[in-house]
Amino acid sequence: MSTKQIVAYFYTRVCYNISMKLIVGLGNPGNQYLWTRHNVGFIALDYYFKRYKAEWREKPFLGAVRGQIDDILFIKPQNFYNETGGVVANYLKHFKIALSDILVICDNFDLEFGKVRRRTTGSAGGNNGLKSIDAALGSSDYARIRIGTENDALRTKLGDVDFVLSRFTPEEKARLPEILSETTEMIDDWAGMYS
Repeated sequence: MSTKQIVAYFYTRVCYNISMKLIVGLGNPGNQYLWTRHNVGFIALDYYFKRYKAEWREKPFLGAVRGQIDDILFIKPQNFYNETGGVVANYLKHFKIALSDILVICDNFDLEFGKVRRRTTGSAGGNNGLKSIDAALGSSDYARIRIGTENDALRTKLGDVDFVLSRFTPEEKARLPEILSETTEMIDDWAGMYS
């Protein structure tokens, strides 16, 4: 983006009072967590950026890797999954983003693998990333997309902690493009990309 485009962008935002939206993908930083169930929020945003040929900024800002498409900020917090609330709160404060303009994407091991569910509000439902965000914001009144990662046999064998940090099986990984495509459509619908 050129300096002229940046000036025009911010001029438009100020003059027409266009508010930013924030989309948060939950996950854990580090290569050891790539393709793990807890990182499906990161995976979903990477898929989205690839679909729209967008790029992440290399240098983290306010504790997150970020990117932007139009008036939508996308972030991947770089602290651990259970401690993401502070980063989200910092983005809301810095960019003056309303609770109604936040979408969080996370995994859900109680939801059938492959199911993608969007809600405008709701409880954390045992998800520690959402609990952290709820505590930092003092509210759960924000939208979320839950991506089902259920695999009862593997979860029973590993236990909950190791299960969420386990990698997808080859069969599950083969289904991810279809699941991520559905997630992309839900993101676009929430963001009003085609309105």
